[in-house]
Amino acid sequence: MAISTLMLGGDADNVRYDSATGRIVVGYANGALGFVDPKAHKVISSIKLSGHPESFQLEKSRPRIYVNVPNANHIAVIDGSRQAVITTWPVGQFRANFPMALDEAHHRLFVGTRNPAKLVIFDTESGKQITALDISGDTDDVFFDQENKRIYVSAGEGYVDVFTQTDQDHYQPISKISTASGARTSLFVPELRRLFVAVPHRGAQEPAIRVYEAMK
Repeated sequence: MAISTLMLGGDADNVRYDSATGRIVVGYANGALGFVDPKAHKVISSIKLSGHPESFQLEKSRPRIYVNVPNANHIAVIDGSRQAVITTWPVGQFRANFPMALDEAHHRLFVGTRNPAKLVIFDTESGKQITALDISGDTDDVFFDQENKRIYVSAGEGYVDVFTQTDQDHYQPISKISTASGARTSLFVPELRRLFVAVPHRGAQEPAIRVYEAMK
C-alpha cells in the first residue's frame, strides 16, 4: 500500500539514501537532483544540473556528491550542505559517462564510459584523471568491493570485467566473466559478497537474474 506520492519530474533514474542527513536523493528530469525528507513525505529542495543525471555517489565523511552528467560531458561536484554545484570535472575525450563507483578511503572515483569503452579513474581531491582502463562495451554499472579491493564492471556486450586495486593509482584486470547479451544492469551486495546481474529477454534468451560470488 502506497503511503504517499511525491511529484519531482520525469525520468527519475537513480536514488540514494543519505544516512548522514536522513534524506533521499533522486536524480531526474533534464537535469536535477531532488532531496526528499522520507519522514515528512515532502520534497525539501532540488539542485539544477546541466543535463540529465546518471549514476551519482555520496561521500560519508563530508557532504559531497559526485554526479555523472553525460550530455554535458562532465562530472558535477555538489556540496550537499550548501545545495550547490561547486565545480565540474570534464571527462574530455571519454563520452557517455553513465556508471560510477567511489573509493572514499583512497579518494578515487571510478567512472564507466561507453565511447570509448573505458573505466576512467579520478582523484576526488583534485579532479584529475589518474588512469583509464579498457572495459567491455555498453557498460551500465560499476561497483567497488572495499573488502577485496576489486572493481566489478557489468556491460551489455555480455561480460563482467573484474579489476584488482594494487594501490590507489594502479589497477590490473584479473577476470572477464561471460554473462549474456544486454546484461548491463547489476547490483553488488558486499554483505553477501555477491553480484546480481540482470539478463534481459532477447530472442531466445530468457530473462533471469544471475548471481556471482565474490571470492577472496
